[in-house]
Order: sequence, then structure tokens, then C-alpha cells
Amino acid sequence: MGRAIRTEDDARRLDAAHAERTCASCGRRMPASADTDTKWCSDACRRHKLDDTDRTLERTIDELLDARATTSSICPSDAARAIGGEDWRDLMEPARRAARRMVARGEVEITQGGYVIDPSTAKGPIRIRRPR
Repeated sequence: MGRAIRTEDDARRLDAAHAERTCASCGRRMPASADTDTKWCSDACRRHKLDDTDRTLERTIDELLDARATTSSICPSDAARAIGGEDWRDLMEPARRAARRMVARGEVEITQGGYVIDPSTAKGPIRIRRPR
């Protein structure tokens, strides 16, 4: 028996199944699976989805980076403080999620100690900058 001949459609489906995807809510990498329509990495992310605060944080990160030198970076707390007032600490994880989503779209990079890192596994303080 010979080998099955694959069509272009088969190849596209195979590529899509193995493509790296990121969660639409938290921006973390998701493992490749047979279900390529999955947008969320967990039930918690599916429930949270995206809200006005998430979009505002992304816009604020963009605005803060635009206001600085192209070689500068910001901390997620800068965006959280800009929109959160006294309760900015509650916005720290949402700000980190916003930065990860922006990394997935290629808009920013996340660094630690001046080195670009994988935002899906980052622990501790991070900085956000424009890609170089």
C-alpha cells in the first residue's frame, strides 16, 4: 500500500492544529489541540473574557509607551496606576494579562533584567517595551 496523498486543505488543517495559539483572555500560550477553535485556556478565562478594563489597560500601555523614548520601557504598575487610582493594586494582574495579549499580537515585548522573556512563564517583576 502506498502513502496517502495529502491535499493543500489537509496540510492547512494540520498546520492550524499544530500552530501556537494564545488565550484570548490572559495571553498565555495554549497547547496545540485538535480543537483549533478554542479561544480560552481555562474555564476561568472563558468566564472572564475581555471587558472594558482590559481594553483600557491595553490602550493605556500603548499611550504610556508612545509618550516615552523608543528605547524606554514601562512597568505594568504604571498602567494600573494610570487608570486605577487608589485601587491600582487590584489591576496589576489584569495589566500583566493585557501586556501578554499585546505580546501575542506582536505589539510589545516583555523583559526581565533587560532580556526578552516568554510572557507565559514570567514570574516576578516585568517590564514592557516596544519590539526592537
